[in-house]
Amino acid sequence: MTSVSHPSNATAQDFVTWAAETFDDRLALACSASVEDSVLVHLAAHTGKAIRVFMLDTGRLHPETYETFERLRVKYPALRFEIFAPEASEVEALVKDQGLFGFRDSVTERKTCCEVRKLRPLARALAGSDAWLTGLRREQSPTRTELSPVAPDGGSPERTKIAPLLDWTLDQVWDFAKANRIPTHPLHLAGFPSIGCAPCTRAIEPGEEFRAGRWWWEQPEHKECGLHRR
Repeated sequence: MTSVSHPSNATAQDFVTWAAETFDDRLALACSASVEDSVLVHLAAHTGKAIRVFMLDTGRLHPETYETFERLRVKYPALRFEIFAPEASEVEALVKDQGLFGFRDSVTERKTCCEVRKLRPLARALAGSDAWLTGLRREQSPTRTELSPVAPDGGSPERTKIAPLLDWTLDQVWDFAKANRIPTHPLHLAGFPSIGCAPCTRAIEPGEEFRAGRWWWEQPEHKECGLHRR
């Protein structure tokens, strides 16, 4: 992957605009319908470019996730919204091997589930792209504190991963979303700061860390599906 120079001391909008101008139609935006991703979609819409926005439909998402993604599609028609799902035959083989909830038995089993339902669809979603925008923030998780706003993603082929909101606080994200009337996921207001597949996500209790509701049976250092540790 060729190195690219990026803006320093830039705003989130500056980063998204720079990415759109640098990579043009080779840029994609990963959207899980979280409030961070919704903010990114809004910023992308203000670049004047028809950026491709994709969601990974694992087959086990909350109904509210689909509804939020559709609300974003309707509000920002200049962007190109796409959905990528796992191969049906691979899901059938996975369930035959580990059952419907085998991912709770071990980190290995869970990562196998994520591989089939997320990572392989991600590879198809990123095909033809040289860079992608993500809603990662440092305060979300111990595994994200050392990230850089622009860095190689470690995949094969390797692409540039851009996190314009990396240094934003959750309050900043919500203030921006409210001020700009951006569609947001209703489960956030029900105690779900981080939302993934329905069987792997619960509301958090007061005082729990941001991603405590994701794979709550695992240790914090394991709580990545592989999308952002490639």
